Amino acid sequence: QVQLVESGGGLVQAGGSLSLSCAASGRTFSNYAMGWFRQAPGKEREFVATISWSGHRTLYADSVKGRFTISRDNAKNTVYLQMNSLKPEDTAVYYCASSEWDGSTSRYEYDDWGQGTQVTVSS
Repeated sequence: QVQLVESGGGLVQAGGSLSLSCAASGRTFSNYAMGWFRQAPGKEREFVATISWSGHRTLYADSVKGRFTISRDNAKNTVYLQMNSLKPEDTAVYYCASSEWDGSTSRYEYDDWGQGTQVTVSS
């Protein structure tokens, strides 16, 4: 099992930026693909971005492509999500998760999850 702890959420105005971090412990971090998901009130948890175990392959949801960047530092057991040009519709709890499958966009293929961090974008 991988233990995951997100940080970096907060309140920001539309057009602003936030950087999320997710620190991992437990099993070997570099063996797992990592993903970011988000869940707004009353909505299902949705895919945001994923990065392969090596960091060489990334995928993004269409809604965040060109604005968000996922990256990882295997030496620090940490995955990041840089969010720019934020919109009110980006408001949600953001979760990081680990998967044995590279390139997965389905939450059902992610086994371990963090507790989430709130991101609120005001208009």
